[in-house]
Amino acid sequence: MSTDTPTVLVFDFGAQYAQLIARRIREANVYSEIVSHKLTAQEIQEIRPAGIILSGGPKSVRVDGAPIIDPNIYDLGIPILGICYGHQMLGDILGAPVGLNPRGREIGVSPVTQIGDDPLFQGLAETFSVIQTHVDAV
Repeated sequence: MSTDTPTVLVFDFGAQYAQLIARRIREANVYSEIVSHKLTAQEIQEIRPAGIILSGGPKSVRVDGAPIIDPNIYDLGIPILGICYGHQMLGDILGAPVGLNPRGREIGVSPVTQIGDDPLFQGLAETFSVIQTHVDAV
């Protein structure tokens, strides 16, 4: 990997779509690499990624032995996007309550409406559909 090439690391927590996330990033002409959630903050700092994506996975952050990342990663100043399990893990580690979704298990297509003008969503429609399978909520 060239140190001059912006890199996005995709942390794999067992999601079936970690490969899809990495491919979509590459389609945006950004190098992406799928890595183990066991990477340390020091190892990540050596890679110097432009961003980190925490993928989904089959576990719940509420069970013993659920995978987590090195919490020192948050001190590196690297933007982090959590998707599904990754989002729930971020919430849990940063002190937000994570519990059973009060609406029950959510499976299927749901609309997402953008709030604000974050460059991450540039070029997307204001409202778009996502596929989800969730039991927990942050």
